[in-house]
Amino acid sequence: MSNPSFDQSANATPKAYDLQACRELMRGGSKSFFAASKLLPVRLRPPATALYAYCRLADDAIDLGSDPTLAMQSLQQRLDAIYEGRPGGFDADRALAHVVHHYGIPRGLLDALLDGFLWDSQERRYETLADVEAYGARVAGAVGAMMSIIMGASTDTAIARASELGVAMQLTNIARDIGEDARNGRLYIPRAWFREIGMDADAWLAQPVFDARIAGFTQRLLLRADVLYRRGEFGLSELPWDCRPAIQAARLVYAEIGKQLEREGLNSVERRTVVSTGRKLALIARAAAVAVKAPEASAVSLSPVPAIAFLVDVVSRDRRPVASHKPWTVPHRSFDQRVEWMVDLFGRLEQRQRADR
Repeated sequence: MSNPSFDQSANATPKAYDLQACRELMRGGSKSFFAASKLLPVRLRPPATALYAYCRLADDAIDLGSDPTLAMQSLQQRLDAIYEGRPGGFDADRALAHVVHHYGIPRGLLDALLDGFLWDSQERRYETLADVEAYGARVAGAVGAMMSIIMGASTDTAIARASELGVAMQLTNIARDIGEDARNGRLYIPRAWFREIGMDADAWLAQPVFDARIAGFTQRLLLRADVLYRRGEFGLSELPWDCRPAIQAARLVYAEIGKQLEREGLNSVERRTVVSTGRKLALIARAAAVAVKAPEASAVSLSPVPAIAFLVDVVSRDRRPVASHKPWTVPHRSFDQRVEWMVDLFGRLEQRQRADR
């Protein structure tokens, strides 16, 4: 039986309260993502918000629930309903249903995302860098692929570069959060690296301390992330012009986390690296100019890195045309106006953070 609150036709739009609930979730759950979303063209903010809200709720359902396997089964059933055009009572599900049907998001990308969330709950062991990148492909590369499709770029090259950019960001996250993850019993540094220098990974995990060896591991993660950030730049030319500055800004700001971590001595065990507001704004301003000069993807032949090749295959196998009209009616705002908004937002976020302390 179809859900009377959801119309499967291309003209269907999510209810205002569905999107508002998603916005509130994003605003409360990830200030960085909420701020970054404001750099996107206005027409793309609702689908980006809906996608984030679903990802956040799915991650929490698996990570915070008493039975991750049961939570996974429930989420798979909810995805079944979403793709059948009959989403249930969750605001995020109803909003996501509109996104996947309007933009033609392959189910395999969301399945990959859920698999990555489940890996976390299973305390999966990552023996090699390839294993870590396989994890990053699921929890971040799949999101990059979905965002690329939403932006209107679903060629193999676009999906490969977007997925690799997602993995680069995840490697940066891992390098930044080594201490926090360890204190939560999670280790994303390849265990093979510990064995290479005669170090016991489990002993360190039980009592995480910073030293030159951990600094070396952190540097290796950041070097690999830098390779993927450089590859990601070749995907910019696949995107619509008004999307390029936002993605370039995200790429530059995230890469800066690694550079700041290096300036602080690669110590992410005892503290968490933060990029200053001034530096973020400078990179955002730079992004507009750099994006205009984005290198053509056709100028360089790059095969997908192994970890994300399956994501390219998923999209290639299930690539579908999308609706020709815009799903949300929204006002136009220039990139300069979005940057002005960002200046104000970062200032307000800093004031709120100081008040919280």
